[in-house]
Amino acid sequence: MNFSFTAEQNLFAESVRNFALKTLKDGALERAHLEEFPREMARMFYEQGLMGITMPEADGGQGGTLMDAVIAIEQIALVCPRSADIIQEGNFGAVRTLAQYASADQKERFLKPVLEGREIIAVGMTEPDAGSATTDLKTTATPDGEGFRIKGSKVFPNPHADTYLVYVRFGPGVGGIGSVMIRRDTPGFSMGKTSQFMSGAAWAPLFFDNVYVPPEDVLLPAGGFKKQISGFNAERIGNAARSLAYGRYCFNEARRYATERTQFGRPLCEFQGLQWKFADMKVGIEAAQLLLYQAASNADDGLPSSDETTMAKLMCNQVGFNATNEAIQIMGGLGYSREALIEYCFRRSRGWMIAGGSLEMLRNRMAESIFERRFPQRPPRGEPKGESAQ
Repeated sequence: MNFSFTAEQNLFAESVRNFALKTLKDGALERAHLEEFPREMARMFYEQGLMGITMPEADGGQGGTLMDAVIAIEQIALVCPRSADIIQEGNFGAVRTLAQYASADQKERFLKPVLEGREIIAVGMTEPDAGSATTDLKTTATPDGEGFRIKGSKVFPNPHADTYLVYVRFGPGVGGIGSVMIRRDTPGFSMGKTSQFMSGAAWAPLFFDNVYVPPEDVLLPAGGFKKQISGFNAERIGNAARSLAYGRYCFNEARRYATERTQFGRPLCEFQGLQWKFADMKVGIEAAQLLLYQAASNADDGLPSSDETTMAKLMCNQVGFNATNEAIQIMGGLGYSREALIEYCFRRSRGWMIAGGSLEMLRNRMAESIFERRFPQRPPRGEPKGESAQ
C-alpha cells in the first residue's frame, strides 16, 4: 500500500494551491459573507480547469478523477473556504447526475452552461413532509400530451439557481419516482420568501402550479430513483471533502494563533490543555483523511462502495465540525467573531452533518451492512404511524 500522492497528483495539488494563494487569498473573508452565488468565481474556475473535473472532455469536463476533485476542494478550502463550495457545485451533485444520465441535447442545454460558470443548477428534492424519507415525496408529474404537468412544492433549494433538477412522482411507489429539469422562468413556477440557513446560505420554497415539462426535459423517467440516489455516493465524497478541508483550515489558523498569541507571559501553545486539543484534532483529521481518500480512490478504480463513502462522510463530518469548534475555543473572542473565518467554517460544517444524508441515517445504513439485513424505519403494515409494538 502507498498512502502518498502520485507525482501527477502532487503537481496538480501544487498548481491549485499556487492558484488559490495568488488569486483567492485576498478577499476570502468578504467572499464568505456574500449571499449571492459568486458567478464570476465559477467562470474563473472553469478557465482554470476546476469545473467538471471528473466529467468526460466530450461533455465539457476535464476527464479527471474523484481524487482530483477532492484534491481541488482541499487546496482551495485551505486558502478560501467559500470558494471550495463552488468547486463542489461544479463537480458533485446535480451536475454529476446530468453528466451521467442526460441526453446529448440535455448536456448541451443544461450541463454545459453550468460547467462554464454561466448558470447555476440546484436540486429540488426535499419537501415539507419528505426529508430523509425521500420516497414520500408528493410532487407529481401527470401526463399531458407528450409531456407532463408538474404540481407540488420543494423546500431548501438555492433561490439563485437558473435551473432546478426536480424529483417528481410519475406513479406510485419507489418505481414511480424520476426527475425533470425546470427553468425558473417556466410558466407556473414560483418561489416563496427567501430565508437563510444558520450558515448564511439562502434558500426558498419552490412551487409548481401545473408547470408543463416537455419530453426533452425529462431527465429520468419512472424507475429512475435508484440511479439518482446512486449519485449520492459521489455527492457524499464531496460533502466529506469540504467538511474535512474546513476543519483543517481551522486547525491551521488555530495553530498559527496559538503560536503567536501570548497570555500570562507565555505562548498559548505552551499550555498543556491546548496541546491536547491540537493532538486530538490532528489524529482525527489524519484518520478521516485516510477514509476519505480510500473512498475516492476506490471509486476511481471502478469500485464505488456505499460503505466506504458512508464511513468517510460520518468521520469527516464529525472531525471537521469538531476542529472548527475547538478552533473557536482556542481563539476565544476572535474565533467567535465575524472578523475571522473560523465562525463561518463552524456554521457551514454544521450543516453538512444534515445535508447529503444525516449522520443518524448513515449510521442506520452502516448497521444494515454490518448485520446484512434491512432495518426499515417505517412502522409495520397495520400499525398506526407514531406507535410502536410493545
